[in-house]
Amino acid sequence: MNAAPSAPAAPTLPAHVVVIGLGGNLGSPTALLARFSAAAASLAHLGQIAAAPVYRTAAIGGPDQPDYLNSALRLDLRDPAPSPTELLTTLQAIEDQLGRLRPAPRWSARTIDLDLLLFGRQEVELPGPPALTVPHPRLLQRRFALLPTIDLLGPDVMAPGAAVTLGAALAALDASVQPVWPTELRIAHAQA
Repeated sequence: MNAAPSAPAAPTLPAHVVVIGLGGNLGSPTALLARFSAAAASLAHLGQIAAAPVYRTAAIGGPDQPDYLNSALRLDLRDPAPSPTELLTTLQAIEDQLGRLRPAPRWSARTIDLDLLLFGRQEVELPGPPALTVPHPRLLQRRFALLPTIDLLGPDVMAPGAAVTLGAALAALDASVQPVWPTELRIAHAQA
């Protein structure tokens, strides 16, 4: 008796591909978009950049806040590539340059938030400082992070260590609990 053919394995992320989540809710949409574009331009020397569409997301946690704008950048690193820790340090420096105040309470409003969501096929857990976990520990639980990541990588990619594809993780989330709305906004970015 022949065994049933197995489903093809979901593609994994290429080793040189990084996904960075962007978010912010302080300032006008124009100001937020300018900060997102400045962040992309600040990373262009590291490799080729692609930007996902921008989404509007209701703020979670904390006091009443304005909605967030969220997106993501795909960064195809060129050699010599930074380590995950070096890239995190770079992201935090960009946040500081763009007006992010530290320390701030969890889920507080912010001018910009840059999260290292994926770093190739690597799984990293460092206590810090700065603390770093890659893939981002809540990537598969957040529609505002999954939607732009899927826009950049496709729904069939599996994050390192994940048991499901990005698309399956998104399908499992309740859209009414985590509303995310598309916008017409786009991130301008420079290429090196």
